[in-house]
Amino acid sequence: MTQEYADKIIEFIERDPVRVAALDCVYRLDLPQCYIAAGFVRNLVWDALHNKVIMTPLNDVDVIYFDSSESDVNAYLMYEQQLQAAMPNLNWQVRNQALMHERNGDSPYSNTLDAMSYWPEKETAVGIRKVENNRYDCIAAFGFESLFNLNVTHNLKRPMALFEQRLYSKAWLSHWPLLTVLHDD
Repeated sequence: MTQEYADKIIEFIERDPVRVAALDCVYRLDLPQCYIAAGFVRNLVWDALHNKVIMTPLNDVDVIYFDSSESDVNAYLMYEQQLQAAMPNLNWQVRNQALMHERNGDSPYSNTLDAMSYWPEKETAVGIRKVENNRYDCIAAFGFESLFNLNVTHNLKRPMALFEQRLYSKAWLSHWPLLTVLHDD
């Protein structure tokens, strides 16, 4: 079933020229374990499952990668500038997940997928990347089923207060009224 969900995400992506172009730009950076994640995928799936005619605008594009050998802690700024030059209409946010454990007070992450397993909502921990031959690869730290079941699930690795703050500040239940909030405890 996992591959069926990944195939569905790819189908949704291929219908969105802005997302396809964004994935092309990120592909050209050639960063290790690099994906566009979070709302880029999550919102697209929720929009499709809500049969929205007008898709939710991208407020930012979260590019994540994992490079434990990167010596310049500000390298992400250069990548953001390159992406901004290529697609100035998008708000690019690039982060090396090999460094994010420090900001989050966690033990070091072992790879991109491990880093995603610490995100506040399980359904946000999804990503997609372009690979060779114009194909796409999707990952999800907690699988895709909950995302396609229209759930928003608290990740126990993060405080409930953070989950609730994000849930309400982002107004997900207003944008996507079919969502069900789950507390995974």
